[in-house]
Amino acid sequence: MGLETANPILLPFLAGQPSVTLLPTPNSSGLGEEFEGPWPERSPCVAGIIPVIYYSVLLGLGLPVNLLTTVALARLATRTRKPSYYYLLALTASDIVTQVVIVFVGFLLQGAVLARRVPQAVVRTANILEFAANHASVWIAVLLTADRYKALCHPLHHRVTSSPGQTRQAIGAVLSAALLTGIPFYWWLDVWRDADLPSVLDEVLKWAHCLLVYFIPCGIFLVTNSVIIFRLRRRGWSGLRPRVGKSTAILLGVTSLFTLLWAPRTFVMLYHLYVAPVHRDWRVHLALDVANMVAMLNTVVNFGLYCFFSKTFRATVHQVIHSVPLPCTPRSRLKGAVVDPVLLKPLGLSRRAEL
Repeated sequence: MGLETANPILLPFLAGQPSVTLLPTPNSSGLGEEFEGPWPERSPCVAGIIPVIYYSVLLGLGLPVNLLTTVALARLATRTRKPSYYYLLALTASDIVTQVVIVFVGFLLQGAVLARRVPQAVVRTANILEFAANHASVWIAVLLTADRYKALCHPLHHRVTSSPGQTRQAIGAVLSAALLTGIPFYWWLDVWRDADLPSVLDEVLKWAHCLLVYFIPCGIFLVTNSVIIFRLRRRGWSGLRPRVGKSTAILLGVTSLFTLLWAPRTFVMLYHLYVAPVHRDWRVHLALDVANMVAMLNTVVNFGLYCFFSKTFRATVHQVIHSVPLPCTPRSRLKGAVVDPVLLKPLGLSRRAEL
């Protein structure tokens, strides 16, 4: 999510040469001509082949899981027309875009497979898509937080303002804003060759990245979730049973995991900006590589949360898996099979069941 590199120091290993001309990597385009001269020497190789293996496994497992999640959430959103399903569906779609644009195109294809220089315009355009996917993912989570807050603290207002049409409009507005806020990062500077002090533009873009992706959303998560938890506790103090719904539990899990997984990258980025550049300190290089890998883990963990907290989601995933016809299944059996519509609905789950 707005990451700098597919660990370009891997390229000598992949090319089988002691030294190669390194390509500009995702979110790391520098200023200058389309093809510039040789770059300064990079920091020493500290991660080896581990990032390539890690991102390959992450993509190979995460992309199918997110596609399965998308199909299941689409069915639930169509069946129940609940805003929370639409928000989770948009969040999953943003994670898929993040995996394709950043992990596959940025880290694996551009950094490990091509292993050569590419035009600066292509890299900078990829920067826009990467940061737009980052912003869309986190701010859709903010929409989900606001929806749960209204549902628990202002239920009457939530019923009036939570129609599927209004939900889709809110998601569309966030996606449009995410694309617009990604445009300035066309000029994102390369942290891997920052031998000089950061320029004003570099400092502004890095602070904008940290604020838009971490500090502001996490502040909203902290305040809103604290209010929700306090409201539930107050119900317990008044003698009522403080019921934590599945949607609320998922919200707390999604926002907590995002806060934890993105914290290392955010603080390493600021440390790099003001204390030690990556080019001169291999430890900062290693820390940023590890922080990037931890942040990308956030694109695959939500499926586990949904399965853990929601029986409805688990049943729907089971339906999706078993509704896919197997290649070895005889067509005659498929044509002659009669499926009872009652069996398509999980036992014990109502149409208005909460996620």
